[in-house]
Amino acid sequence: MALISIERSSPLPSDEVWRRLTRWERHAAHVPLTRIVVTTPPPTRPGTVFVARTGVGPVGFDDPMEVVRWEPPTPGGTGRCRLEKHGTLVLGWAEIEVSAHGTGSRVTWHEELRVRGLPRLFDGLTARSGRLMFGRAITGLLAEA
Repeated sequence: MALISIERSSPLPSDEVWRRLTRWERHAAHVPLTRIVVTTPPPTRPGTVFVARTGVGPVGFDDPMEVVRWEPPTPGGTGRCRLEKHGTLVLGWAEIEVSAHGTGSRVTWHEELRVRGLPRLFDGLTARSGRLMFGRAITGLLAEA
């Protein structure tokens, strides 16, 4: 499995950073060739499921994810969300933490990612690609209004 760790600082308050990072459908605007559909009714909570579909036309794959931990940040506290990936191709988990930091916030994103059938030899490439893609998504989401 490829391990990914990303940190970002933001001048925004932690509740706004949390809101931006957990609008699941908006992630697709920052991940090429991907659309995201939340398949459970709002609000987000443990048991919320969404599917990221990456591809062109009929050629692609689904990356279904489930929220298994949902703890929005409290004033001065840390918010935590854990996603479990239940796909046939992409497996693993992601953990998002948002905490107050100075006058803004800090985001920590940890992810363990495995592509079924891809030898461990490619874990380094998978990790570098994941850091680039998820880092770009985080930066883009934090910049949105």
